[in-house]
Amino acid sequence: MSELAILGGPKTRTEKYPDWPVWDERDIRAVAEVVRSGRWGGFPYPGPKTAELAKKFSELQGGGYAVPMINGTVTMEVALRAAGIGWGNEVIVPAYTFQATASAPMAAGAIPVIVDVDPHTYCIDVEAAAKAITEKTKAIIPVHLGHQMADMDAVMGLAEKHNLIVIEDCAHAHGAKWRGQGAGTIGHFGSFSLQSSKTLTSGEGGILLCRTPELAAKAASVIDCGRPHALGGGTEDANGFSVMGANYRLSELQAALALVGIERFPAQAKQREEMAAYMDEALSEVKGVRVLKRDPRHTTRSFYRYIFAIDPKEFGVEHDALCAALDAEGMGCWVGYEAMHNYELFQPQKSRLAVPNAFPEYFEFGKMKFPEAARACEHEAVWLDEAIFRAGTKGVDDAVRAIKKIGANAQELNQAADELRKKYGN
Repeated sequence: MSELAILGGPKTRTEKYPDWPVWDERDIRAVAEVVRSGRWGGFPYPGPKTAELAKKFSELQGGGYAVPMINGTVTMEVALRAAGIGWGNEVIVPAYTFQATASAPMAAGAIPVIVDVDPHTYCIDVEAAAKAITEKTKAIIPVHLGHQMADMDAVMGLAEKHNLIVIEDCAHAHGAKWRGQGAGTIGHFGSFSLQSSKTLTSGEGGILLCRTPELAAKAASVIDCGRPHALGGGTEDANGFSVMGANYRLSELQAALALVGIERFPAQAKQREEMAAYMDEALSEVKGVRVLKRDPRHTTRSFYRYIFAIDPKEFGVEHDALCAALDAEGMGCWVGYEAMHNYELFQPQKSRLAVPNAFPEYFEFGKMKFPEAARACEHEAVWLDEAIFRAGTKGVDDAVRAIKKIGANAQELNQAADELRKKYGN
């Protein structure tokens, strides 16, 4: 019998990793309080729980003016609109991220310009971004990916040189810090997701951190159907409309859940960070595995998923086979996003979902080459579930044992994977 669980052998870990989201009676009491109050929705904006969430989240990140809203995708669109960026403008985005980072500029009427990523961090390659700047470039969206942060010194230097708006995509970076400064407070905006899988969650929701109260007031107007807002929040006129907006308000029920999550967050983040350091050290000794480089300026790590890379030739299998085998061994695992230029969504010639004629003729997606993003997405990257890092040292040790076991039996797994690919045509 094989040693590998995916081929019928015993699982490395039979004990379940901790559930997510975490909840207890505090969440039930918080929601019940809102239900009993009769004030469930977000109008007039902000409601009392939403206002409290804005204050507490700004404190958690160490600055900024927080505008809670319906999700962490619309946050980036709202940031662009609040900054006056739209039709005819270009926004630089990295090639390795969720599609929302590029679709947000499109929703605002701008064109996403895709650039490659740094192979050491999988975050935006700032040198590549610099080469992509034209007279139409108005903003850059660096993504803090997995458990890494983009080089914010370089990003801000580039932005200042070319007068660009910086929108940090912090969907994975609640609590992270660069040189002691909170993610999302370095650029002009910081976009955060509270979606159910994120490490601070209210089921659905998002928060936009703004550098100034003026930008926050503009963002609040956009999400509150265009109603004018006083600087720093608070509706001036519930019946007047100053900009084209929509109802992107966060409900009081979601705000209540997020407030309880903020109470738990510091202890959870500390545990994840400690276990990530433990994982770094353990994986550094595994043949064929590359731990992503930790920049010393990234002073506090807080993450959505822990990402490491493999050399398929040295390890013995491609990352998709490793992820499938790890999942069978009891470790939640994923291969990550596909390279952005491969998304059909952004290619009118391929997809009915794409915006017709959204891109100028010089945007030839079929000819775009992003070798580092492609290598990560197609061969290298392995994304481990954050629950592994809330299970103490044993949780991490079990994951490392499984990775080593798969590496030791890579030839058998590779043969089985090849046979399956032939059988199913993949």
